[in-house]
Amino acid sequence: MAARAIWRGLLSVGELICPVTLHGAASEGERISFHIINRETGHRVRRRFVDSENGKPVEDEDIVKGYEMPDGDFVILDPEEVKAVVPKSDKRLEMQTFIACNDVDTTFFERPYFVAPADEDAAEAYALIREAMEEKKVAGLARTVLFRRVRTLLVRPHGEGMIATTLNFDYEVRSDTEIFEEISDIRVSGEMLDLARHIIKTKMGRFEPSEFDDRYEQAVAELVKTKLAGRKPKKLRKVETGKVTDLMEALRRSAGAGAGEKRGKTKATGREAGRRRKAG
Repeated sequence: MAARAIWRGLLSVGELICPVTLHGAASEGERISFHIINRETGHRVRRRFVDSENGKPVEDEDIVKGYEMPDGDFVILDPEEVKAVVPKSDKRLEMQTFIACNDVDTTFFERPYFVAPADEDAAEAYALIREAMEEKKVAGLARTVLFRRVRTLLVRPHGEGMIATTLNFDYEVRSDTEIFEEISDIRVSGEMLDLARHIIKTKMGRFEPSEFDDRYEQAVAELVKTKLAGRKPKKLRKVETGKVTDLMEALRRSAGAGAGEKRGKTKATGREAGRRRKAG
C-alpha cells in the first residue's frame, strides 16, 4: 500500500506542468513514545495553560498569540487576524532557478520529501523533468506554501524519482563566525600530519545507513521488555575516557591500531579465499 501523500499540487517548469505528490522521506513513527504519568496514581497527566499572575486555568477559546514589546506590554494577535495574513496556497511547486547539485550549503537543509507523479497521466512529464535535470546534473530551487508557511525547496533527481528538501531561511542559520572565531590559528605539519593522514586512510569506507544503529531507541526498547518481564535492568559499565597528554604518542598508537586492523582483515580475506579454493 502506497504511503499517504502529505501534499498534492503542481510541479512546474515554465509552461511545463506536472501533477505531483509529496511524501515524508524521514519518519519518526517507529520511535518509542511515552505518556507523562502520575507516579502515585498511575494515571496520565494532562497539561493545562494557567495565567502567570493569578495561577487560574485558561480555557482554549481565551488563548491568543502575543508579541512582547520592550516595555513588557504585549501586542495581541487574534487567530483570525493571523489567518488573514498567512499566504494562501496555490498548490504550485514552481522551479524558478536551476543550480549545480552541490551549490547549496548543507547547513541550510531541513527536511526531505519524496516527489512522485500524482497519477499515470503525469508520469511522462515527470520523467521528462527528472531526466533533463539528471543529464544536466542540476537541482531546482522552488517555492510553495507548505504547512501554512512559504517554503523554499531544493528539488533533485533521486534514484528513479525526485526528492525535495525544505531549506532553512538565511536568518534561521547562525553564522559560524561566533563559534569558530576563537579557534587558534595552528598549522600542523611533519610527522604528526603524516600520521593523521595514515589513520584516515586506514579507516576509509562508504556510508551505509543500515550500519548505524539508534542505540537510544534500542536501549529503551530493551528496558521496557526487561520491566515487562519483571527483571531488574542491567547497569551499563562506565566507560573510562583517558585524557590525551601526548598528542604524538596518541597518533602513533592509533596508527598502529589501524594498521593492525587492516592486517587482520587481509589475513581473514586470505583464509576465506583458501577455504573457497578447497571447497571448489
